[in-house]
Amino acid sequence: MASILLASGCGTADQDSATPAASGGLTPVKLQLQWFYQAQFAGYIAAVDQGFYKEQGLDVQLLEGGVDIVPQTVLAQGKADYAVAWVPKALASREQGAGITDVGQIFARSGTYQVAWKDSGITSPAQFKGKKIGNWGFGNEFELFAGMTKAGLDPGKDVTLVQQQFDMQALLKREIDAAQAMSYNEYAQLLEATNPKTGKLYTADDFSIIDWKQNESAMLQDAVWANTEKLGDKAYQEQTVKFLAGTIKGWAFCRDNAEKCRDMVVAKGSKLGKSHQLWQMNEVNKLIWPSTAGIGVVDDAAWKQTVDISMTTKNQTGDTVLTKAPEGQAFTNDYINQAITQAKAAGIDVNGASFQPQTVTLTEGGA
Repeated sequence: MASILLASGCGTADQDSATPAASGGLTPVKLQLQWFYQAQFAGYIAAVDQGFYKEQGLDVQLLEGGVDIVPQTVLAQGKADYAVAWVPKALASREQGAGITDVGQIFARSGTYQVAWKDSGITSPAQFKGKKIGNWGFGNEFELFAGMTKAGLDPGKDVTLVQQQFDMQALLKREIDAAQAMSYNEYAQLLEATNPKTGKLYTADDFSIIDWKQNESAMLQDAVWANTEKLGDKAYQEQTVKFLAGTIKGWAFCRDNAEKCRDMVVAKGSKLGKSHQLWQMNEVNKLIWPSTAGIGVVDDAAWKQTVDISMTTKNQTGDTVLTKAPEGQAFTNDYINQAITQAKAAGIDVNGASFQPQTVTLTEGGA
């Protein structure tokens, strides 16, 4: 699971503001995460653990996500100072009145797949016709629907849509023909499962992947969102630059120290095992690095594609993510560029041009 539902309600436990005195004179800051602790958020966890935020004068508290927590709503309600959320969902919340701005597009690429069995012969969205197609719903489905629409299919008529749980059991049991998966999470669950015919783990050769990055159906995902109104305040502007500078250092650390960040995530209480978290760390790094313009900078073309899909792609009920183009300050690169300048001056590699992903060996159940 990579993200959570678009809704008005939210659960926010333990969100009373810390006092500067309690944080040793540091400025207390709350970051609302999008889901439970996992390597998807390793850069933020590392920035706390390694003291990178404290170097910026910030005492950052990470607020764990969950099924009933909508990060952008928590942010808009003033219960967090920043939030991590997928761009389409956050833009939908903006259209509904949430005053939020994307100030750091940490994931430059989408990690969403649709996965089928290799022996099904399904290798493209055009071959979904007449098939049972799993998806999570709750706003996670629009890349899938955009891919089907581009292939000439009507998602509401040409396929049987199946509400998929946030796991891969329906595909493993062949109850559906293709399943939604994140490259860093659910796809790994397939490779951690045992093939009952062989007694060994499944391999990549057993599956076909439809990667939405390859057919212009991908949408921007994890970004750091700030409170738009508060961005008019000089102190919050300066805090935002400091927060992003610490965040950059955290993600650069996890790029260069994947195992250490894996261990931090596991120590944080993740329910997922060590091999699964190392896989996730490796795959998340692929979504960030290399970053030609610098980590967190919004790419205009990727933003436009996300907005275009959000306005034109219809789901099975005929709804789109957005009814019109985002108004106001939906994103700004001003603060991330300042943070990048600061990071460069400190000798931090903000581009990761030489990044090479690891080969991760998964174990049964991701242990």
